[in-house]
Amino acid sequence: MSASYRLTYATMFDPPPALHQRFDAALAEVRRHLGAEHAMHIDGRPRDAAQHFELRSPIDRELLLGRFPLGRAADVDDAVAAARAAAPGWAATPYAQRIALLQRAAARIEQRVYELAAALALEVGKNRMESIGEVQETADLISWYCERMAEQAGFERVLPDDPLSGWRSHNRTVLKPYGVWAVIAPFNFPFALAGGPIAAALVAGNTVVFKTASDTAWSGRLLMDVFDAAGLPPGVLNLVSGRGAEVGAALMMHPGVAGGTFTGSHEVGTGLLRHFVAGPRPRPLIAEMGGKNAAIVTRHADLERAATGIVRSAFGLQGQKCSACSRVYVEQPVAEALRQQLRQRTEALAVGDPTVAANWMGPVINGSAVQRYRRAVDDLQREGQVLCGGRRLEDGALARGNFVAPTVAGAPYGHRLWREELFLPLVLVGEVGSLDEAITRANDSDYGLTAGFYGAPQEIATFHERIEAGVTYVNRPQGATTGAWPGYQPFGGWKGSGSTGKAIGSYWYLPLYLREQSQTVVD
Repeated sequence: MSASYRLTYATMFDPPPALHQRFDAALAEVRRHLGAEHAMHIDGRPRDAAQHFELRSPIDRELLLGRFPLGRAADVDDAVAAARAAAPGWAATPYAQRIALLQRAAARIEQRVYELAAALALEVGKNRMESIGEVQETADLISWYCERMAEQAGFERVLPDDPLSGWRSHNRTVLKPYGVWAVIAPFNFPFALAGGPIAAALVAGNTVVFKTASDTAWSGRLLMDVFDAAGLPPGVLNLVSGRGAEVGAALMMHPGVAGGTFTGSHEVGTGLLRHFVAGPRPRPLIAEMGGKNAAIVTRHADLERAATGIVRSAFGLQGQKCSACSRVYVEQPVAEALRQQLRQRTEALAVGDPTVAANWMGPVINGSAVQRYRRAVDDLQREGQVLCGGRRLEDGALARGNFVAPTVAGAPYGHRLWREELFLPLVLVGEVGSLDEAITRANDSDYGLTAGFYGAPQEIATFHERIEAGVTYVNRPQGATTGAWPGYQPFGGWKGSGSTGKAIGSYWYLPLYLREQSQTVVD
């Protein structure tokens, strides 16, 4: 990065030329080492398995990224045992030493940002700016949590002495770690949504076992390498890989796990929440569970700004963000004009190999996502209206990947697609008669993650007072519902989008990984 350029998701649309040059050089180097075998990491040592799975790029299914262990429940048992054995020593490590080790990991991520971003682009199908952004965000999240730990002096506070005559009764409150923390990360942000919670758990004094989605096993291994190189003691951080139904379930259901962070679907997240509170010892689970995010456009809006922000949020990372804009409610007098702008901008998007600078949109993650897209488009062609897109892209080299066209559509308000999270490049546009109706329809969802608004200054207070979402953006061309960055926009959901009411990258997040002990000592 240049000294004058600060990369965030809001600034990524106009990078300096040197950024592209460094990415291209890193990509060429990464491509020379594809196809290697990788191991899990348990108790400070590599762990192989009897069986392996191949990971191929969603850009080109002929591109073998690597081979990874197909772990079993027994590997999870060993990883949790290692984390439990390491927990007392790590908890007793002064918080300043924990911070120093984690800041070393953040520095190593920044040193390798282009290399890691190139691997991420090949594995997830993110364009280069989104990939570089996620890797940088991971370093920033680690540093943010370290800074909050230092700012709170390890979360110890001296309280007033009891007002006792003839006695001295000293009081204080201390936040302490839980023990072993499980982290399950999703495919769409395998660095940030693994590295962030790992750092929070570790700086708080917990030990960690983590697993990323099988579609992003390479990112998990690369992230593990960064933390390991920072000098963490054996057993403090452990990596397992394998099928979610076996390895992921074994980790989250393990009786030796004291708490967890899960990012994924609402269905799986709510099931895990029930499990974590069941039994004689309820345990904390930080669950981030998606969104069905709405943008509201009133008759007073700057339509060019609104269309720019909606397209960026609907089709960035192919709509595979929990914060993606998937619903638009626009007042009738400007509805047709907005639809025209959305069509023009969407049809102008360059779709292809996202490692190429000219391409803004890449593939969806796998064949299941392609099939989900096809089902949604079929429904819209029968019961709604496809304004643009709505097809699989199979010209030339695109046929070897999971490419689909970004789609703008309409449907009757009772249609399932207004409610279901699709995780696809598809946005629905519906007309409303008033701002009041738009907010009512936006809130008529089990989700409450992000929301966007475009309108007049005098309408903003009403939007903020009534909208049911944890993250809001007003008149923002950089993204209608996406683009949060640590220290700038805390990121967390209400209602069915999150379990804690606290946000990633906020001042209030780190205490979720700690439990309070009140201490009274009488002389």
